[in-house]
Amino acid sequence: MNTALEEKNHYLSEVFSKMNRVLVAFSGGVDSTLVLKRAQQELGSSNVLAVVVASELFRKEEFEGAVQLAKDMGVRVHETEISELDDEAIVANNSDSWYYSKKLLYTHLNQLADEWGYDYVLDGMIMDDEEDFRPGLKARNELGIRSVLQESNMYKHEVRELSKHLGLPVWSKSASCSLASRIPYGTELDKEKIEQVDQAEKFVTQLGFDPVRVRHHGNVARIEVTPDKVGELIAYREQIRSKLQSLGFQYVSIDLEGYRTGSMNEVLVEKSINKVVSKVEIG
Repeated sequence: MNTALEEKNHYLSEVFSKMNRVLVAFSGGVDSTLVLKRAQQELGSSNVLAVVVASELFRKEEFEGAVQLAKDMGVRVHETEISELDDEAIVANNSDSWYYSKKLLYTHLNQLADEWGYDYVLDGMIMDDEEDFRPGLKARNELGIRSVLQESNMYKHEVRELSKHLGLPVWSKSASCSLASRIPYGTELDKEKIEQVDQAEKFVTQLGFDPVRVRHHGNVARIEVTPDKVGELIAYREQIRSKLQSLGFQYVSIDLEGYRTGSMNEVLVEKSINKVVSKVEIG
């Protein structure tokens, strides 16, 4: 590790030194896995609980993988679930729906922590999360969740480097998030759309593409892979078209800009710019 990362890791130790028993919101991704590992190292396995939360908006395979990973790490695991599609504010799929989604999650975790006597609930947010549209940050702050990697000023590339140094198997794992992120704001969420996206992405992944996103635009599926893989994806166009049409999409397209996280948030940025321009023109 370089000196800067060593210093951040040392500061993380100091953060944990002021804690006693912690509950970790564990997804099995690289960020929350690093939080869990460092909590285990600093506090001992008996003082750490990994809570893995199932939801209609996350893949069953991700849930099962997270549970197994925590067990492999020798940490106690609690499996639980929330029902996001029962919340009208989340189903509405507006720009603030992420706030309500995180609020539902964090409220549930706080209840567990209070019931079982854990001092803090920890999540895996990192410094990169400050650079994107993240209404979940508001819910985190309101409910007192600790983001220890952010407190230690760690960015994704540093999280991966430290995770590799610690021998964590997910150090290079692609980012994963709610399947709702594939559906445009203003389009209500339902099980059918979520299932379409889930099955479409699984199919394209099985062809050897990772990361991949299939964005749901009504009867159009917009596929994102990394720019260097676009040509390769086209070679599978007939297989992909046939499969995705069988899932209910009428048209299948490839996004030539390629995979990028938060692409559905780009429309929010455009709207904000247009509002500023309009105010300037009027003023």
